This record gives sequence, structure tokens and C-alpha cells, in this order.
Amino acid sequence: MKGKLFDVPRRTLAGVSALLALAAVIVLTAMSNSTMQPLPASAPATQFSAERALRHLEAFATRPRPIGSQAGAQARDYLAGQLRAAGLDVRVQRAVGANSSTGLAAFGQVHNVVATRRGTDPTGTVVIAAHYDSAAMGPGASDDAAAVAAMLESVRALGDTKLRNDLVFLMTDGEEDGVLGAEAFVREHPLGGKGGVLLNWEARGVSGPSLMFETSRDNAGLVGTFASAVPYPRGDSMMVELYRLLPNNTDFTPMTAAGFTGMNFAYIQESSRYHTADDSLAHLNRGSLQHHGTNMLALARTLGGADLPALAADHDVTYFRLFGIMITYPNALVWPLAGLAVAAVAGLGLVAWRRRVAGPVRMVAGALSAAVPVALAVVLAQGLWEVLVAMRPDYYGMGGLLHRPDAFRAAVAVLAGLAVLGWYLVLRRWAGPAAAAVGALAWPALLGVVCAQVAPGASFMFALPALCAALGGLAALLLRRTVWRVVALTAGLLAGAALLPGLALAAFDGMGLALGGVSAAVLALFALTALPAVELWLPEPQRPVGRPVAFGVPLAAAALAVALVPAGLALDGFDAANPRRTHLAYVMDADTGTAGWVSADLDPSDWTKRYVSGRDTAFLPPGYARGDLWTGRAPAVDVDGPRVRVLRKDGDTYRLRVTAGRGARSLTLRVERPIVEATAKAEGMRAVTVPVTGTRANTWPGEVRFRGIPAGGAEITIRVAGEARTAGEARTAGEAGATGTGEAGATGAGELRVTAIGERDGFAAVPGFTPMPPGLVAATREDGGLVAITRTYRL
Repeated sequence: MKGKLFDVPRRTLAGVSALLALAAVIVLTAMSNSTMQPLPASAPATQFSAERALRHLEAFATRPRPIGSQAGAQARDYLAGQLRAAGLDVRVQRAVGANSSTGLAAFGQVHNVVATRRGTDPTGTVVIAAHYDSAAMGPGASDDAAAVAAMLESVRALGDTKLRNDLVFLMTDGEEDGVLGAEAFVREHPLGGKGGVLLNWEARGVSGPSLMFETSRDNAGLVGTFASAVPYPRGDSMMVELYRLLPNNTDFTPMTAAGFTGMNFAYIQESSRYHTADDSLAHLNRGSLQHHGTNMLALARTLGGADLPALAADHDVTYFRLFGIMITYPNALVWPLAGLAVAAVAGLGLVAWRRRVAGPVRMVAGALSAAVPVALAVVLAQGLWEVLVAMRPDYYGMGGLLHRPDAFRAAVAVLAGLAVLGWYLVLRRWAGPAAAAVGALAWPALLGVVCAQVAPGASFMFALPALCAALGGLAALLLRRTVWRVVALTAGLLAGAALLPGLALAAFDGMGLALGGVSAAVLALFALTALPAVELWLPEPQRPVGRPVAFGVPLAAAALAVALVPAGLALDGFDAANPRRTHLAYVMDADTGTAGWVSADLDPSDWTKRYVSGRDTAFLPPGYARGDLWTGRAPAVDVDGPRVRVLRKDGDTYRLRVTAGRGARSLTLRVERPIVEATAKAEGMRAVTVPVTGTRANTWPGEVRFRGIPAGGAEITIRVAGEARTAGEARTAGEAGATGTGEAGATGAGELRVTAIGERDGFAAVPGFTPMPPGLVAATREDGGLVAITRTYRL
């Protein structure tokens, strides 16, 4: 038994009609997820206007605003002044924010702007949050100045409208260095401990719709409010589940951990500009700003007048858009839907067996072997990325987030389709088309069940396409007229066309081509569900498929995938509008006066090669080097360096007084032994302690950072691991020490080497430096664009 589900007399017409219908759904779904049209400054006063918000961006978001910078202070003054002028109660919270990651303790002096709009009869507090600091490499017009400007425009649009609840507009500092402002807010500010409903706004690109991509747990009430209050809701619960599994964080993370419930929003397209000088007003999509602000204003009005305790729920909901309609249902229905998908696929298999078009063994073989094309698609996509990096090493530093990636994305789609088609044409001859198609549906149905267990909000993405495709196949088998069979089969495939390609595109936007295998796997799953539409073209399995199909189509697809690579490289060439990234930093050992340039580029640009020409790292200060570096000698600069003074030593605990040097914005301590705990304290601010686990990679194992360190310095207390170290840690410390100058060599018993690094922005103080030409922007490595002055101490 190896027949077709059904045959049609006009195969070409039926196949073309089915595939055109699927293509139309894919295109229309993509179009419906576009941004809004920006409103001009002449829009009604009660509406949000992107043009009015843009005026605020022009006032404070044209320069980088890293924590502790003069531009950051000027932006803070402007924002606080605008909020006070609007009649809000504005306070600036000054505190030490703290965070930790593997081998690292991060601290920073933060200044959070907290503006309160009092409610008439509060049932709670609504906190609207965004960060006003930017990465040091660019002005952060999208990340996150656009959201901050949207807050100002929303305050204006609210006017004197009486709202029941208190609205708190929280503009945090230090988000880019480890969500330091939000951490300090929930730890020290009175409002941070009271909780409430949080609306956090972010960006990981410069374009795209404003997506609601994360929620707190038990989100039923919040999602219902979002779906009903926002005129253009975008996002789905698949994103929520994925983000919960990832290590990424935003200000939303510490605030929900402290008890806030809420929703997190961002736009993520054109992410090649993220954290670079191109995150600027010139590249900001005005429609994205409009969408952000329209949603923000609508939720401020709705939640401002709501009974906030009534939004509490004891369960999550699944939510997504299908054919332009926002669909929500409680997660209690996730398992029934997943079960229905499995039952429908099983039912399709049973009817196919009863109709003698597929046998059980062949269907099982089809299901088991369908994993092969999915895995092959992943391998081909990741292999494509390796080829691209080999041909253009600069792509590695971009993390797969390319300026014009469409040709490469198309190549991934072609490779995924080729993997599925090759598998299908081979299996079809042995198992038959019906067995292969039914078996293929087992994978999305199975993924729906797996997600129902581990990530319920994501189950719909797989269960719904499997269910609809199986029901369409069942209807096609049971109906008599050929035209209705084709209609039923095609209709069953439309849900997959509306959902799975969109997920692949979102994965491309969020993860880039470096993880193109994720998108390839999703596209391969979609191709598996669409096999019945492909089968409409093909003859009965007893008749051999003609060579033009059996060999010509796969060869043409392979040729197209290959051709798309040079085409993509030509289309994605670097120029002033789409610049190449480069990393360059200056380091001087204040102990010896030796100075040099360093670059972590795989293949430095011609401009970068003016400063680096070799791989000699022996002259670098102890503990400074991290990973493989290009280096070059540089003239010394006459600037003040960092200082470290031991206030007290108690076993493996060292209490230090540190200063970064006059004009330095930040201080980093590299420690040759792992750190297990660190405390920071500065004048007028409370001390804060964080535990530290693990070790830093490719450098000394312990590190402490203090961003925006006060001019008078700070007090840092570190507790390090005992003398007993693993062989790997001893080797790391020994190798790092061997690169030093006067401080090289093994540490004596009871001694601890610490290299202090005072950091300044920009190279203006370095003699002979030539500014970066058009066509280049600073890479996102955290020491890029910094003048680092070091001193090494034996404690």
C-alpha cells in the first residue's frame, strides 16, 4: 500500500493553485506585521505623534550616553526638566547598582529618573519603564531613547486626564552594563518594593513592529488587557516561552523577580545597527516609534483606569495572531489541542490505511525518517554560515546580524526545502506519498506535545499546523469531488503557512544567520506539512517521476542556493550607509610607560592596520589580554592612572580603596584568582554585595567593574578563592602573568595580583590618532573605543 492521498486530473493547475494560496498567506501575514504609519506633529493632541516624540530625541539622543558620561548627565537633566514641566513629581535616585555573571561582579553609580503622576483613587501602581543610557558605541536612538521619548510624548498626550491609578514613569540608568539601574530601584527605592504592573520598553534593532515578547507568570489578565486595549497588538506566547528559556535579560528581569507583574515590548528588525553608531536618528524607523508610543499610551490609559488587583490570575494564556485576528485561550486548553493534533494525525493515518493508500509500517518509517531532512537543513544552514565567515571574516564580529541578509536567508530557505524534497523523492518510491505525508505530520504534532509539557505557550506553533493539515487531509480523503478535495487539502495547510514562516523570520531577526539552523529547522517543518501540496504535481507512485523533477528540480535548487551566496556578498557589501565593524582599544601600562593598540578583529580593516600589525601580546599589562588579539606599539599619553590601596586584609578577603584616575569614567579590576564575592560602596550611597561564581574565559579568572565611578573613587571588597586552584586556573594565571612587564612571574605565597584599569572614552588624547573614516563603526566588544590606563598591584 503506497498510493497518493488522492489524484487529480489536472495536476499542474491543482499544484499551482495550492502553492499560490500558501505563498499568498505567507506574504499577507508578513505584510500584516509591518509597522504603523507615523503621525505628524499636527495630529490631535490626545493622540501619540512620532514627529512630536522625535523632537525630544533630537534634544537628548544624538550622542552616546553610557553610564557616568557627561552626555548621560545632560540627557537626565533634560528628561527630568520635561517631566517636571508636565506637572509630575520627579525625583532622581542615586545609588550603586550591582549584578554578577560568570567570574564577574559589575557595579555602577546610577541615576534613575522617577516621575510620578498621582491617581485619583489608586488600586495600585503602573510603572512605565525604559532606560535612558546607551551603549558606549552609539547614541542608542532606538535602544532605548525612542521608548524614553515615547514616555514624554505619552505624558503630554495624557494631559490633565484624571486616572484612577498612580502612573510612575521610570527612566533607568546603567541598563547596558547589567540592568544596574533597575536592580538599584527594586533594592533601594520605596516604589521598587511595593510592586505593581510594569510596562517595559526596549529595542534590539532600529525597525519593525513593537512586539510584546515577554510577560510575567500568570499573565491571563495582562494579556487580555493587551489584546483589547492596544489597537495594533503584535507578538505571541511563543516569544514569551523562548525568552524565558534564554539567559538574556532587560530591566524587566530584576523588576519581575522583585514582585512586579507586567509585559515587555521591543522591536527587533534591522538589528545589524544594534549597539553601534548606526543606532541613530537617521536609521530609526518612525513607524516603529509610532507603534511603541501608540501601544504605550493606550496601555497607560487602560491600566491607569483599571482595577489592578482584578488583573491577577492563576494561569498563563496562549496568544497569537492568525489571519490578522488576535487569538487567546487559557493554557488549560494547550494539552487538549496538542492531543487533538496527535489524534487527527493518527486518524488521518487510520483512514489512509483503510483506503489502502498507506500501510502502518511505511507510515512509521516516514515518521522516523522525517527527522533526517530537518537535521540536514540545520547542518546546511550552519555550514552556510561557516562558508560566509570564511569568505568575509567581518561577519563573525557582527554575530550573524547582517545589513542586507535577504539573499542569505533565501539560501537557507532553499536549502531547507532541498533537504525535505530530496528526502521525500527518495522515500516516496519505497513508502509511497501518502505514508510519507502522514509520517511527516507526526513531527509537528510531537513538538506540540513536547511544548505542552515544557513551554505551553509555544505548543500552538506546532500543534495547530499539524491539526489543520491532518483535518484537511481527512476531508480530502472523505470528499468525492476533486475540486473540493483540493480546496480542503489546501485550506488545511494555511495555518502552517501563516505561522511557521513567520517564526523562521522572527528567528532570523532575533538570532541572525549565526544561528540560521533554527530558522532552517522551522522552515523544514513547514515544508514537511506542505508535502501534500507538492504531491498534487506528481504522478501515481507506480509511475516513475520524470527526470526533470527527480533530478532537475533538486539540482536547480542546489544551484540557486550556491548562486545566492556570491549574490548576497555583492548585495551586502560594506559602504558608508552599511558600515563594517572594527575593534580598537588603546592600553598603557602606567607602571612602565609602555603603550599599545589592540584589536580583536579576525581580519582588521586597512584603517585598523595603521595601529596593529602583529600578534605580540608580551608587552601588554598582566591580566589585560582577553582572547586572541592583534597588537601594535603606541605613544604614551600623559594622563592620570588608577590607584588601589589596601585598607584591610582578612584571610582571602581584601578591602580596597580604588580610584580610576582623573577624567576616567570607569574602573575594572582583573584579579588572578577567582572571585567568590564582591562589595562596592561609594560616598553617599549604600554598600551592595553580590556573589560570584565561575571564572572569566581567556584571561585572569576574576573581574570587578565599576561603571560611572565617582571622581573620589569607591571602596571595593573582594573575597577570592583560596590558594588551592585547579590545574587549568593555575595555567591561566601563569600564562596571563607571563605577558606582563615588571610584574611578570608567579605570585608568591599569600600574594594576590590585581591589575587596575582606568577607562576613558575616545582616542582624542592619543598623539597621532586619525579618526575612523566613513564605512567603519566601532564593534560591540566592551573595551572598544577606550583608552585604558593600567597599574598592577601585588596585594
